[in-house]
Amino acid sequence: MPLTAFTNTFAGNPLDRASDKRGDVQWLGEKLADPDSLAIAIWNGQPMVEGGKDEPRIAYIRASLAGELSGNGEALLFLGLWKDTAVFAVDLADGTDPADGGPLDGLGRFVDLRGVATALPPADAAIIATAKGMFEWRRRHRYCANCGQPSHPAEGGWKRVCDTCKVEHFPRTDPVVIMLPAKGEKCLLGRQAIWPKGMYSALAGFLEPGESIEEACARELKEEAGLSTASVRYHSTQPWPYPSSLMIGLIAEVENDDATPSDTELEAVRWFTRDEAKALLAGSLPGLFCPPKLAIAHQLLKAWAEEG
Repeated sequence: MPLTAFTNTFAGNPLDRASDKRGDVQWLGEKLADPDSLAIAIWNGQPMVEGGKDEPRIAYIRASLAGELSGNGEALLFLGLWKDTAVFAVDLADGTDPADGGPLDGLGRFVDLRGVATALPPADAAIIATAKGMFEWRRRHRYCANCGQPSHPAEGGWKRVCDTCKVEHFPRTDPVVIMLPAKGEKCLLGRQAIWPKGMYSALAGFLEPGESIEEACARELKEEAGLSTASVRYHSTQPWPYPSSLMIGLIAEVENDDATPSDTELEAVRWFTRDEAKALLAGSLPGLFCPPKLAIAHQLLKAWAEEG
């Protein structure tokens, strides 16, 4: 049963994370050796899938094989339980495709997650995103932030411990506010110069220390578009494994409509009526387009467009 009325792509991981079992080395070892235990494989950030192009799904492998491929365990992660079945993930990062003549030959194919995310079963996309986000964090935090010495994974891969100073390091998720400013019957979208020509999206920015979500939303709208925020309402959140963020989706009512793009953030801003927003979503507004359904920005625009 979903916790909210709306679930974005990459949300809704169905696994019991079984965090109370992560510190039980013996139990993890038994589960890894259990012939019924499963694992997913990720190679250079790409998940291994099977099935047709239009209906891909996770290509599970034996957990024991994942353990063998993980070497000393640096590349292994305990994801949780599907009922009584333990599920692991292995992170493979070299130049040779393991599914093409390698140890996973014939078991599936590695694909870009962005390209298949909306075609995957929602539960599969969420499981993969969890593993990808964790592996990205671990790859970027191999050394202790306290003393600079190497650290090693612990508790099923959900913690790193410094071998020298014994400081423990835990995964970090970067909170990002992503908001659709609206005034009456129009909403504002912006575009960055590096985006494909004609693409417009919601405005976004990282939360700063000491800020509430609402304060971050107001600050970003003022900085990026010169808008003053009157009120903020929550829509939904989206885990975003690029590399490891939590997108906090908001719709903000603003006080003024004289928007000006920031020189450092945005190349342009534009107001859209509800009809124009619907056309943008449908891909029928000449020369312009918005992010795909995969992105929470698309869902924010859709939610606002369908209100009226």
